[in-house]
Amino acid sequence: METANSRVPLSMIKSELVQRIAEHNPHLYQRDVENIVNAILDEIVAALARGDRVELRGFGAFSVKHRPARAGRNPRTGAHVPVDQKSVPFFKTGKEMRERLNRDGAAPEAGA
Repeated sequence: METANSRVPLSMIKSELVQRIAEHNPHLYQRDVENIVNAILDEIVAALARGDRVELRGFGAFSVKHRPARAGRNPRTGAHVPVDQKSVPFFKTGKEMRERLNRDGAAPEAGA
């Protein structure tokens, strides 16, 4: 029998998310659920591309962090190489999500 601490973490891909939402909402067609999920993700990406922040109360906030140009190093040769500036997506969990993940000892112990 598995305990919460002995579970192997599994990942969920978008098609599995769509399938699970469709199963919980039998009045919706799976293709409609897929269109809704795609529309939500597309809007989040579009907002981040504009430089906006997307906040979903209780879930978290998506934002863009800008990393300046810097001097990097080629690990094989040791030569210094320029690394261009870039923008990277960032997600910060909301308070409610953190509380749900950590209540009742649901979080796995360190080193387990």
